[in-house]
Amino acid sequence: MEVLRTVAEARARSEAWRCEGLSVGLVPTMGALHEGHLSLVRRAREECDRTVVSIFVNPLQFAPGEDYERYPRDLDADMALLRAERVDAVYTPAVEAMYPPGATSRARVAGLDEVLEGECRPGHFEGVATVVLKLFNAVRPRRAYFGQKDGQQARLVGRLARDLDTGVEVVVCATVREPDGLALSSRNAYLRGPERAAARCLVRALTAANARWLGGERDAAALARAMREVLAAEQLARVDYAPVVDEQSFRGPGRLAVVAVRIVRTRLIDNHPLGEPLPV
Repeated sequence: MEVLRTVAEARARSEAWRCEGLSVGLVPTMGALHEGHLSLVRRAREECDRTVVSIFVNPLQFAPGEDYERYPRDLDADMALLRAERVDAVYTPAVEAMYPPGATSRARVAGLDEVLEGECRPGHFEGVATVVLKLFNAVRPRRAYFGQKDGQQARLVGRLARDLDTGVEVVVCATVREPDGLALSSRNAYLRGPERAAARCLVRALTAANARWLGGERDAAALARAMREVLAAEQLARVDYAPVVDEQSFRGPGRLAVVAVRIVRTRLIDNHPLGEPLPV
């Protein structure tokens, strides 16, 4: 497994593969890898000749006061997991390599960056769009793999790839969950004691909305109330949002239930397309 640390190294390796007629799959991550990330890696290896995983904790997508400094980092453990998955290369640039002094250009996907996560975390999606575009330019993949847990991010990246003619196919893969239904997230490592049990309120809320949908309810406000009733019953939870929205625009009524909740200091997100089985 090669370790690539600069844009030039990533581009040279990808160019060499493409000259051999080999397709490249990219799995962008911020490290602290778990089974959700590894499911993306396996999908990439199934569909592409060569697989690159990027590990980069992107400062641009963290607002002041968020958890950039304490975000979990364990590069040695991540490398061991990726070697076991037979990944071809890992791209681990330093912040200075990604954002050299004087670099001020940013990417933005208007509309999707203004609602839900974009409204709660101003500038977050500009940071996401910028780093993803830079990763696409460095690795030049044919396909890039993202998880449905970060559904708004995945939709935004797909729009970015299409609108800017990157030639990258964005593949969105199903959310991987713990046996009790909690969506896998690197931030789950923050949860302590009763916080871990409290975090299940997210999937309980989605389950409640799904049950109402399967029972014939289609009013988005009623479905959202069902989720908020569940979340309000959890004393450790503080809700950022819990609507039912359109899967494309993330606005207005639709059938995608989305939740963002703070369990004490840990902010977690999840979503589910209503009417489909929820594996809990």
